[in-house]
Amino acid sequence: MNELLFMQDTGAVRVVTMNRPEKRNALNTALTRELLDALRAADADESVGCVVLTGAGQGFCAGADLAEFKDLTPAQQPLVEERAELTMQLHLAFSKMAKPVVTAINGAAMGGGAGLAIAGDLAVMAQSAQIGYPETRHGIVAAIVMANLVRQTGRKRAFELVSLGEPITSQQALAYGLVNRVVADGDLLPETLVLAEKLSKTKKEALTETKKLFHKVADLSLEEALKLGRDVNQRMRAFQANARVRS
Repeated sequence: MNELLFMQDTGAVRVVTMNRPEKRNALNTALTRELLDALRAADADESVGCVVLTGAGQGFCAGADLAEFKDLTPAQQPLVEERAELTMQLHLAFSKMAKPVVTAINGAAMGGGAGLAIAGDLAVMAQSAQIGYPETRHGIVAAIVMANLVRQTGRKRAFELVSLGEPITSQQALAYGLVNRVVADGDLLPETLVLAEKLSKTKKEALTETKKLFHKVADLSLEEALKLGRDVNQRMRAFQANARVRS
């Protein structure tokens, strides 16, 4: 049996590749669990400064593996709850990690795969790739991935994406603020690695605090966000002062 994930370190960058190309890297329970474990392991590894997530083959990720849905019925409620919790934890993991994650969207990213594509701190997208939320066309809801989508693009656009289920091009994704850069297909991984290497060379403590503060202030009022920023400012100045004393 093929490994569900490939992992390769390039300097301080860990490239994690979803490896179910015959299923367009659809997320079954096993791959979802392994991916969550891999992200947490990379975050805990002192040798890793940044993580790149991509997919093997022609697709980034087709979303949930529909072949498993036959077992996820009201009669199997414990399985339904376990899978929903696992999926939620995977999409939450990106913002909880201290280290930055860059997604390299090499092909179609649909449903839960679209959620993964935009879950990273930065996203680089191949010119020919598409992003879409086709759940309503299958009679289901883009439930877990909706929270992040609404936060990253306007409410009207987000609703259009999850209600109509029509895919968007890389240029539309860029215009909607869902990705940072669009590059030629053949340049995707090299360009993503350049970006990831820059992140990995940033001062670790500063980048960790930046990411933590970034995700907190996004959901706070202006006054609360400014107060939190003040506290981090004071803490980091104390850290810098102590670092100078130690040196």
